[in-house]
Amino acid sequence: MHADKTNISGKIVVITGASSGLGEAVVLGARRAKRLQALVDDITRTGGKASAIVTDVTDAAQVQALVDSAVEQYGRVDVILNNAGVTPHSPLERRKVDDWDRTIDINIKGVLYGIAAALPHMQRQKSGHFINVSSVAGHRVGPGSAVYAATKSAVRVISEGLRQEVKPWNLRTTIISPGAVATELPNSITEADIAKGIGEFYEQYAIPADSFARAVAFAIGQPEDVDINEILFRPTRQEL
Repeated sequence: MHADKTNISGKIVVITGASSGLGEAVVLGARRAKRLQALVDDITRTGGKASAIVTDVTDAAQVQALVDSAVEQYGRVDVILNNAGVTPHSPLERRKVDDWDRTIDINIKGVLYGIAAALPHMQRQKSGHFINVSSVAGHRVGPGSAVYAATKSAVRVISEGLRQEVKPWNLRTTIISPGAVATELPNSITEADIAKGIGEFYEQYAIPADSFARAVAFAIGQPEDVDINEILFRPTRQEL
């Protein structure tokens, strides 16, 4: 089965941790203003509609403002892609408490704030789609990834609870769990030796970011009575 492109066109999509655009109009939220503007320019240059708001997902009010802006501009929000995340791997014995706090604040609270911001609008519309980004690490844990894996497991648990709760409003929920995809995520690792190892792994195995975009498009593009609840994917060569 292929995604129905007609079920993507015309949709208003809000993306946190923005790195790509889908749909009729895209409202992008991220912390880096210059990068956001460059993305908006790229999308509009190719005929799309896009706007951007500098957004820190650890601030519930900023996430709410991002979603409300989409509704003010376009009258609705059809999809929210809770994509912002960090992965500062380190062994627990190093006691990187600041990294733990940052990982929890962005990876868990950021998703919850996105849900909180969009849910009332989607309930009013009686339509909408939450896409929350977990990870292969949400399915397995390895040395050095305990906190990161815990946050990504939490995303899956929260998303499953959400799936069950939103049935009265005909809403859809999808968890996307990528393996090694070529993004800036490894740059959030603060320990030099861990960063080196993860960097080498990504150089060897990572697949292009459009693999993630295709997974998102597949989930969005299904008919409204089809709810793709989880997509787990890896580079073909990635073992773990």
